[in-house]
Amino acid sequence: MILTNIIALKDNYIWILYDKNNSCIIVDPGVSNIVIKEIIKKKWNPKAILLTHNHIDHTGGVENILKKYPKIIVFGPEETKNSHVHQIIKGGDKIRLLENNIDIIFTPGHTLGHVAYYLKPYLFCGDTLFSAGCGKVFENNYAKMYNSIQLIKLFPNNTVLCCSHEYTLSNLIFSMHFLPKDKNIKDYYKKIHKKIFLKKNIFPFLLNKEKKINIFLRTNEFFLKKSMGFKKYKDSFEVFCYLRKIKDIFGAKRD
Repeated sequence: MILTNIIALKDNYIWILYDKNNSCIIVDPGVSNIVIKEIIKKKWNPKAILLTHNHIDHTGGVENILKKYPKIIVFGPEETKNSHVHQIIKGGDKIRLLENNIDIIFTPGHTLGHVAYYLKPYLFCGDTLFSAGCGKVFENNYAKMYNSIQLIKLFPNNTVLCCSHEYTLSNLIFSMHFLPKDKNIKDYYKKIHKKIFLKKNIFPFLLNKEKKINIFLRTNEFFLKKSMGFKKYKDSFEVFCYLRKIKDIFGAKRD
């Protein structure tokens, strides 16, 4: 399987997996025009659409893609049932596409029905985890979001995180506010900044790297707690809640 992405709506990633026969799977198409254009250009044969949650910037392109390719099967959690979904899936389910098994992982928090799709080594994590950051908690259930992120943290270190938004630089700037001397974060910021300046694709995002530069995966670390004025025994979940709420104020992005 070969993975590629399309940037849409300024900072949305639309992911496409395709095989040697040019059959493909589309993940979270927020728009349709550029997806259809790319399918025609690459002579792909679209077989399925995978939806992680019900926000329009992830589902907005489904209807028109189906008009063009009516044989596509659309998969999504219960909350996406009004987005032309053919098969409702839930955490623990498995689906088989392009001769590969895909595990459905329940990752609530950003929305209450959010799911991720795991086709080793790729984890399509939607708006749960971003490079150097995490998604907003829209239903105010921080415990669910925290637990979902901790679950992702347990995946193999070589897991490729296929998140749905490109906020890496702003996330790193936010992180450096708390850990200004952290070498891993500073070096990664320079690397990403250079790639973006040169208009290079900054993907892939490896979980092993994220554990070093993503402060939402480091909420139990003493140096982070100390920088926030907390004692070393401060609960990791409380640190997460504080960071996420401050991030809501820090940045205006709808992540």
